Amino acid sequence: MIRPPAKQRISTLTADQLLGPLNDVERKYAPVRLYAAGPMQIPLPRPRAAIIGSRKASEKALDVASEISKTLVKKKVIIVSGLAEGIDTAGHRAAIDAGGKPIAVLGTPLDEVYPKKNALLQEEIMQSHLAVSQFAFGYPIQRQNFVIRNRTMALIANASIIVEAGETSGSLHEGWEALRLGRSLFIWTDLLKSSLNWPKRMLRYGAFELTNPEKVLDVLPSAERILIKIAR
Repeated sequence: MIRPPAKQRISTLTADQLLGPLNDVERKYAPVRLYAAGPMQIPLPRPRAAIIGSRKASEKALDVASEISKTLVKKKVIIVSGLAEGIDTAGHRAAIDAGGKPIAVLGTPLDEVYPKKNALLQEEIMQSHLAVSQFAFGYPIQRQNFVIRNRTMALIANASIIVEAGETSGSLHEGWEALRLGRSLFIWTDLLKSSLNWPKRMLRYGAFELTNPEKVLDVLPSAERILIKIAR
Protein backbone atom coordinates (compact mmCIF):
# COMPACT_ATOMS: atom_id res chain seq x y z
CA MET A 1 0.00 0.00 0.00
CA ILE A 2 1.20 3.51 -0.76
CA ARG A 3 0.31 6.77 0.89
CA PRO A 4 -2.58 8.39 -1.00
CA PRO A 5 -2.16 12.02 -2.01
CA ALA A 6 -3.81 14.72 0.05
CA LYS A 7 -7.57 14.27 0.31
CA GLN A 8 -8.30 17.29 -1.87
CA ARG A 9 -6.29 15.71 -4.69
CA ILE A 10 -8.62 12.70 -4.96
CA SER A 11 -11.51 13.27 -7.37
CA THR A 12 -14.48 11.00 -7.97
CA LEU A 13 -15.67 11.48 -11.53
CA THR A 14 -17.84 10.10 -14.27
CA ALA A 15 -16.18 9.35 -17.60
CA ASP A 16 -17.96 12.40 -19.10
CA GLN A 17 -16.43 14.60 -16.44
CA LEU A 18 -12.96 13.20 -17.00
CA LEU A 19 -13.00 13.15 -20.80
CA GLY A 20 -15.77 15.47 -21.94
CA PRO A 21 -18.95 14.45 -23.76
CA LEU A 22 -19.02 10.80 -24.87
CA ASN A 23 -20.81 9.26 -27.82
CA ASP A 24 -23.25 6.37 -27.38
CA VAL A 25 -20.64 3.63 -27.93
CA GLU A 26 -18.15 5.24 -25.55
CA ARG A 27 -20.80 5.70 -22.89
CA LYS A 28 -21.89 2.07 -23.22
CA TYR A 29 -18.42 0.80 -22.31
CA ALA A 30 -17.40 3.53 -19.87
CA PRO A 31 -17.07 2.71 -16.16
CA VAL A 32 -19.75 4.15 -13.89
CA ARG A 33 -17.22 5.84 -11.64
CA LEU A 34 -13.56 6.83 -11.81
CA TYR A 35 -11.13 7.94 -9.13
CA ALA A 36 -8.35 10.34 -10.10
CA ALA A 37 -5.27 11.57 -8.26
CA GLY A 38 -2.97 14.27 -9.53
CA PRO A 39 -2.87 17.91 -10.62
CA MET A 40 -3.59 17.43 -14.34
CA GLN A 41 -6.44 19.53 -15.70
CA ILE A 42 -9.87 17.96 -15.86
CA PRO A 43 -11.50 17.49 -18.35
CA LEU A 44 -8.28 16.03 -19.67
CA PRO A 45 -6.26 17.91 -22.28
CA ARG A 46 -5.69 16.15 -25.55
CA PRO A 47 -4.25 14.59 -27.66
CA ARG A 48 -3.59 11.40 -25.69
CA ALA A 49 -1.90 8.21 -26.92
CA ALA A 50 -1.56 4.88 -25.11
CA ILE A 51 1.74 2.99 -25.34
CA ILE A 52 1.25 -0.63 -24.34
CA GLY A 53 2.88 -4.03 -24.59
CA SER A 54 4.52 -6.97 -22.89
CA ARG A 55 5.49 -7.00 -19.25
CA LYS A 56 8.53 -9.14 -20.08
CA ALA A 57 9.59 -7.03 -23.04
CA SER A 58 12.80 -7.31 -25.03
CA GLU A 59 15.43 -4.59 -24.68
CA LYS A 60 14.76 -3.53 -28.25
CA ALA A 61 11.04 -3.14 -27.56
CA LEU A 62 11.74 -1.13 -24.42
CA ASP A 63 13.94 1.20 -26.46
CA VAL A 64 11.21 1.52 -29.10
CA ALA A 65 8.58 2.31 -26.46
CA SER A 66 10.83 4.99 -24.98
CA GLU A 67 11.54 6.53 -28.36
CA ILE A 68 7.85 6.60 -29.32
CA SER A 69 6.99 8.21 -25.98
CA LYS A 70 9.67 10.89 -26.30
CA THR A 71 8.75 11.65 -29.90
CA LEU A 72 5.08 12.13 -29.04
CA VAL A 73 5.82 14.15 -25.93
CA LYS A 74 7.78 16.62 -28.07
CA LYS A 75 4.54 17.15 -30.01
CA LYS A 76 2.60 17.80 -26.76
CA VAL A 77 0.90 14.39 -26.71
CA ILE A 78 -0.06 13.02 -23.29
CA ILE A 79 1.17 9.45 -22.80
CA VAL A 80 -1.32 6.96 -21.36
CA SER A 81 -0.35 3.53 -20.07
CA GLY A 82 -1.16 0.98 -17.40
CA LEU A 83 1.86 1.22 -15.07
CA ALA A 84 2.64 -2.46 -15.65
CA GLU A 85 6.18 -3.78 -15.81
CA GLY A 86 7.95 -3.61 -19.17
CA ILE A 87 6.54 -1.50 -22.02
CA ASP A 88 4.14 0.47 -19.79
CA THR A 89 6.91 1.47 -17.42
CA ALA A 90 9.23 2.44 -20.29
CA GLY A 91 6.53 4.65 -21.82
CA HIS A 92 5.74 6.39 -18.54
CA ARG A 93 9.36 6.93 -17.56
CA ALA A 94 10.39 8.25 -20.99
CA ALA A 95 7.45 10.68 -20.95
CA ILE A 96 8.49 12.06 -17.56
CA ASP A 97 12.16 12.28 -18.55
CA ALA A 98 11.16 14.21 -21.70
CA GLY A 99 9.14 16.71 -19.68
CA GLY A 100 5.77 15.21 -20.63
CA LYS A 101 2.61 14.47 -18.70
CA PRO A 102 1.77 10.78 -18.32
CA ILE A 103 -1.55 9.29 -17.25
CA ALA A 104 -1.42 5.95 -15.45
CA VAL A 105 -4.60 3.86 -15.67
CA LEU A 106 -4.46 1.42 -12.79
CA GLY A 107 -5.80 -2.08 -12.31
CA THR A 108 -5.72 -1.50 -8.55
CA PRO A 109 -7.24 1.12 -6.23
CA LEU A 110 -5.21 4.31 -5.98
CA ASP A 111 -3.75 3.29 -2.61
CA GLU A 112 -2.40 -0.02 -3.92
CA VAL A 113 0.49 -0.76 -6.29
CA TYR A 114 1.09 -3.46 -8.86
CA PRO A 115 3.86 -4.31 -9.49
CA LYS A 116 5.38 -3.29 -6.17
CA LYS A 117 8.59 -2.19 -7.90
CA ASN A 118 6.61 0.68 -9.46
CA ALA A 119 5.58 2.19 -6.11
CA LEU A 120 7.79 5.25 -6.51
CA LEU A 121 6.79 5.76 -10.13
CA GLN A 122 3.09 5.53 -9.21
CA GLU A 123 3.54 7.99 -6.36
CA GLU A 124 5.38 10.42 -8.67
CA ILE A 125 2.58 10.22 -11.23
CA MET A 126 -0.09 10.71 -8.57
CA GLN A 127 1.67 13.73 -7.13
CA SER A 128 2.78 15.44 -10.35
CA HIS A 129 0.69 14.07 -13.23
CA LEU A 130 -2.43 11.86 -13.08
CA ALA A 131 -3.39 8.36 -12.01
CA VAL A 132 -6.87 7.01 -12.72
CA SER A 133 -8.62 3.93 -11.33
CA GLN A 134 -12.15 2.59 -11.52
CA PHE A 135 -11.60 0.60 -8.33
CA ALA A 136 -12.51 2.15 -4.98
CA PHE A 137 -10.21 1.97 -1.95
CA GLY A 138 -10.49 -1.50 -0.44
CA TYR A 139 -11.53 -3.19 -3.69
CA PRO A 140 -9.80 -6.60 -3.90
CA ILE A 141 -6.96 -6.93 -6.39
CA GLN A 142 -7.89 -9.60 -8.92
CA ARG A 143 -6.47 -10.65 -12.26
CA GLN A 144 -9.67 -9.65 -14.07
CA ASN A 145 -9.25 -6.06 -12.85
CA PHE A 146 -6.43 -5.56 -15.34
CA VAL A 147 -8.56 -6.73 -18.26
CA ILE A 148 -11.32 -4.34 -17.18
CA ARG A 149 -8.71 -1.59 -16.79
CA ASN A 150 -7.62 -2.11 -20.42
CA ARG A 151 -11.07 -1.09 -21.67
CA THR A 152 -10.86 2.13 -19.65
CA MET A 153 -7.36 2.84 -20.94
CA ALA A 154 -8.60 2.46 -24.52
CA LEU A 155 -11.40 4.90 -23.73
CA ILE A 156 -9.06 7.51 -22.24
CA ALA A 157 -6.56 7.38 -25.12
CA ASN A 158 -7.37 8.94 -28.50
CA ALA A 159 -5.14 6.29 -30.11
CA SER A 160 -3.21 3.22 -28.92
CA ILE A 161 0.14 1.72 -29.90
CA ILE A 162 1.12 -1.91 -29.26
CA VAL A 163 4.92 -2.14 -29.22
CA GLU A 164 5.42 -5.81 -28.39
CA ALA A 165 2.98 -8.56 -27.34
CA GLY A 166 2.64 -12.32 -27.55
CA GLU A 167 -0.45 -14.24 -28.58
CA THR A 168 -1.85 -14.25 -25.02
CA SER A 169 -0.71 -10.79 -23.90
CA GLY A 170 -3.16 -8.68 -21.94
CA SER A 171 -2.26 -5.80 -24.24
CA LEU A 172 -4.36 -7.42 -26.93
CA HIS A 173 -7.48 -6.75 -24.85
CA GLU A 174 -6.69 -3.05 -24.95
CA GLY A 175 -6.09 -3.23 -28.69
CA TRP A 176 -9.44 -4.86 -29.40
CA GLU A 177 -11.21 -2.41 -27.10
CA ALA A 178 -9.63 0.49 -28.98
CA LEU A 179 -10.97 -0.89 -32.26
CA ARG A 180 -14.39 -1.50 -30.70
CA LEU A 181 -14.52 2.15 -29.62
CA GLY A 182 -13.52 3.38 -33.06
CA ARG A 183 -10.07 4.52 -31.87
CA SER A 184 -7.00 4.29 -34.07
CA LEU A 185 -4.78 1.34 -33.19
CA PHE A 186 -1.14 1.11 -34.29
CA ILE A 187 1.05 -2.00 -34.28
CA TRP A 188 4.81 -1.55 -34.30
CA THR A 189 6.26 -2.76 -37.58
CA ASP A 190 8.52 -5.47 -36.10
CA LEU A 191 5.43 -7.39 -34.93
CA LEU A 192 4.20 -7.69 -38.50
CA LYS A 193 7.48 -9.34 -39.50
CA SER A 194 7.06 -12.01 -36.83
CA SER A 195 5.19 -15.32 -36.89
CA LEU A 196 2.48 -13.97 -34.60
CA ASN A 197 -1.10 -14.24 -35.84
CA TRP A 198 -2.81 -11.45 -33.90
CA PRO A 199 -1.17 -8.48 -35.73
CA LYS A 200 -2.57 -9.63 -39.07
CA ARG A 201 -6.02 -10.16 -37.55
CA MET A 202 -6.03 -6.67 -36.09
CA LEU A 203 -4.93 -5.18 -39.39
CA ARG A 204 -7.97 -6.78 -41.01
CA TYR A 205 -10.15 -5.01 -38.46
CA GLY A 206 -8.64 -1.60 -39.12
CA ALA A 207 -5.37 -1.36 -37.21
CA PHE A 208 -2.37 0.34 -38.83
CA GLU A 209 1.27 -0.65 -39.13
CA LEU A 210 3.52 1.86 -37.38
CA THR A 211 6.94 2.43 -38.92
CA ASN A 212 7.46 6.00 -37.68
CA PRO A 213 6.16 7.35 -34.34
CA GLU A 214 5.14 10.61 -35.97
CA LYS A 215 2.56 8.75 -38.06
CA VAL A 216 0.41 8.63 -34.91
CA LEU A 217 0.08 12.41 -35.05
CA ASP A 218 -1.97 12.12 -38.25
CA VAL A 219 -4.94 10.60 -36.41
CA LEU A 220 -4.80 12.48 -33.12
CA PRO A 221 -7.13 15.39 -32.37
CA SER A 222 -5.69 18.87 -32.08
CA ALA A 223 -4.30 19.97 -28.74
CA GLU A 224 -7.21 21.37 -26.81
CA ARG A 225 -9.24 20.97 -23.67
CA ILE A 226 -12.98 20.40 -23.78
CA LEU A 227 -14.61 22.81 -21.39
CA ILE A 228 -17.61 21.41 -19.58
CA LYS A 229 -19.09 22.13 -16.20
CA ILE A 230 -18.02 19.55 -13.65
CA ALA A 231 -20.27 18.90 -10.70
CA ARG A 232 -18.10 18.09 -7.72
